[in-house]
Amino acid sequence: MTDRYAVIGNPVEHSRSPQIHAAFARETGEDIEYARLLAPLDGFRSTVDAFRADRGRGLNVTVPFKAQAYRLATVHSERARAAEAVNTLRFDAGGTYGDNTDGTGLVRDIRDNLGFAIAGRRVLLLGAGGAARGVIAPLLAESPSSLTIANRTLDRARSLERHFGQRVRASAYEALSGTRFDIVVNATSASLAGTLPPLPAGVFAPDSLGYDMMYGKGLTPFLERARDEGAARVADGLGMLVEQAAESFFIWRGVRPKTAAVLAALRAQ
Repeated sequence: MTDRYAVIGNPVEHSRSPQIHAAFARETGEDIEYARLLAPLDGFRSTVDAFRADRGRGLNVTVPFKAQAYRLATVHSERARAAEAVNTLRFDAGGTYGDNTDGTGLVRDIRDNLGFAIAGRRVLLLGAGGAARGVIAPLLAESPSSLTIANRTLDRARSLERHFGQRVRASAYEALSGTRFDIVVNATSASLAGTLPPLPAGVFAPDSLGYDMMYGKGLTPFLERARDEGAARVADGLGMLVEQAAESFFIWRGVRPKTAAVLAALRAQ
């Protein structure tokens, strides 16, 4: 019988994951079906249990359920433990495996798709919420020269500094004045509202990359700011979405799909 997978969230109707995983299935010949699963805000676990009982083999987890998915999983990957959040669940005979593929997706998009090396670069991560936390360990694994986390509430950034150790530095936005970075990643929700994090002028170094995790919003205020301040490259998070999906597909099926054609098709749309 065809194995069932889905993306679970609230809201979830905007998700492009079904289109992406359908393309991966065609490419690899894997017999799966993939759907959207809307869970009530107070009904995540019951929705997961019902899906699993009806031949469900795995789930992608989106907002606002990644922390609940972490608590639901009985076995965690190292990436999930570092992030304390799960975006990929796999249902095994012995339990529920939880992983976090967000950071891997970001790194592969920046390094492989955009051809922008992270090693030896000064990286600035904007925001200290779940989106930021999920990508810190994979970014550190690329050996940047520094990783700074800026947040409106400095205490939240400092909690990540304590969690990830001396290779991470917390900063208030205003304290960034006079400092330049090679890669600036917007992991805040500001682009959802069409606003801009309170960045001081001059943080984008020559030949830098401005990267917004948000996708489908065109040139966001953050990306406009990066371009206007001389960033050599700007990119949204569509490539990250495709790459993290490919990693989830590998976790479920043991087959790693190619991503270039899928990403190009989504860009064309």
